[in-house]
Amino acid sequence: MDRDDLAEFFAAYGPVSVKRMFSGFGIYAEDVCFAVFLRGELFLKADPAAVERFEAEGSTPFNYSQTRSGKVIQVNSWWRLPARLYDEPEELADWTRAAVAVAHALSARKKAAKRKATSAAKKPALKKPARAKSSQKLSGRAAAPRGKLNRKKR
Repeated sequence: MDRDDLAEFFAAYGPVSVKRMFSGFGIYAEDVCFAVFLRGELFLKADPAAVERFEAEGSTPFNYSQTRSGKVIQVNSWWRLPARLYDEPEELADWTRAAVAVAHALSARKKAAKRKATSAAKKPALKKPARAKSSQKLSGRAAAPRGKLNRKKR
């Protein structure tokens, strides 16, 4: 699928924009990325609540192998589009709405966390309480001025 094919594929949902991403495309609606097209497959954004729906369809999460270690990394926020939805545009639109909602929720959480982090960084540092001068005694009485020690005269 190319850019135009992807935009047409999601036409039942409404207008989408397709942008180059990694070795594929990111599909955006309402200023959030709700789907990616990688390695010839479509993946929709999902949260833990949506995972059951994908699993019921026999879908699997996006995964990739690390080059050096060969370890397989599973990305649970992107799930493969169920095969039957390629031929059911109206139901695809429902799944797309759900993916856009998940993307909006994630975006809102990230923005809130960023605001919290920047506001914490802008707060003035707390002033330390003034320290007692070393010449003062703990009892609160002032000590003799330096250089004039209370010594007996000989």
